[in-house]
Amino acid sequence: MGSFLIFLAIVAAVVVALVVWAIGIYNGLVTARNAFKNAFAQIDVQLQRRFDLIPNLVEVAKKYMAHERETLEAVIAARSAAQSGLAAAKASPGDPAAMAQLAAAQGQLNAGLGRLLAVAEAYPDLKANQNMMQLTEELTSTENKVAFSRQAFNDSVMAYNNKREVFPNSVFAGMFGFQPATLLEIPADKQAQVREAPKVQF
Repeated sequence: MGSFLIFLAIVAAVVVALVVWAIGIYNGLVTARNAFKNAFAQIDVQLQRRFDLIPNLVEVAKKYMAHERETLEAVIAARSAAQSGLAAAKASPGDPAAMAQLAAAQGQLNAGLGRLLAVAEAYPDLKANQNMMQLTEELTSTENKVAFSRQAFNDSVMAYNNKREVFPNSVFAGMFGFQPATLLEIPADKQAQVREAPKVQF
């Protein structure tokens, strides 16, 4: 009888240890997932700041670039598309389709801003405008913060994916629906122009 009780105690201890171990794995996956979602929130903050700067930039440029209406309208349209892409990504950070939509929209916006600022070079009065100089300086700073936030997000996504893919975490990840997360990457055909922040030195 005594040995049977000892056996039951050992079995109970093993079961408790396994439960605690499983809870630790689950909590680790939740923590890693929350970390990359929080990192995405920082991208959101910086992109919203960028979106807020663009209408002011276009408004200042409009006064000097009356003949560049198409360029100005393209930037505003790209900004709208980028805002939609950000909204989709905010709803599901790490989702492959949402990350692809966001990356493509941001690439288009960057291209539009690059064209606007390149055209602005031909307007000396615009280049010398204090508001334009201040806005382009703020835009440059924001671009740098976006790049930093994107790198932090990608690092967090990689840490989460590594945690969910190693054994035995992968078993629990499958059981509890921890899906792989996708990095926020720049499309290959736009990589060069996006990674170089728009030329905004006036």
